[in-house]
Amino acid sequence: MTRIIADISISLDGFVTGPGPGPDRGLGTGGEALHTWAFSDDPDDRRILREATARSGAVVLGRRLFDVVDGPYGWDDTSGYGAGEVGKPAFVVVTSSRPESVRLTHLDWTFVTTGLPDALTAARERAEAASSDGGEDLDVVLMGGGATIGSALDVGLVDGLSLHLAPVVLGAGTPLFTGGAPRTLVQRSVTRTSTATHLAYDVL
Repeated sequence: MTRIIADISISLDGFVTGPGPGPDRGLGTGGEALHTWAFSDDPDDRRILREATARSGAVVLGRRLFDVVDGPYGWDDTSGYGAGEVGKPAFVVVTSSRPESVRLTHLDWTFVTTGLPDALTAARERAEAASSDGGEDLDVVLMGGGATIGSALDVGLVDGLSLHLAPVVLGAGTPLFTGGAPRTLVQRSVTRTSTATHLAYDVL
């Protein structure tokens, strides 16, 4: 069964970027520290990244995050989603309009202009097709940004939540939780490394 998993790195004070994120500023001031774990040599960090990439049948992101990762200081061969791992999932972007051009043309992009539920439906179809090809159930990974994940949580579209809690206090930036509807979480696992505490929850 395909599940929708929100997967994001977060600071101790609840931010998923530093102040001033954008295409020319990446994740904002101090925001890169959130992803130190993804480039770590710690075997548990590597395992968590490898397992998350392996289960990704499709990845959903909002337009602001797309503009960052596709921007001049965004992803490259060493820093893209699951960089260094085998396989590349399909990417589905929630946006009000398609971009005029795409820098990362080697990736499989779908742009959905009719809202988050339709984007998740499109991603689920891609993940289910990939599952059929590979013979195992793959997930839809909702990678952000924070507002996109928050919206999906608020309307009950998320089955699981994976947080990578970085040992950093940013003081400001993009918050993951801004109120919204209350949700009950059931903790599935906790893995502590030198660079992060990796937390996995089922969302009820």
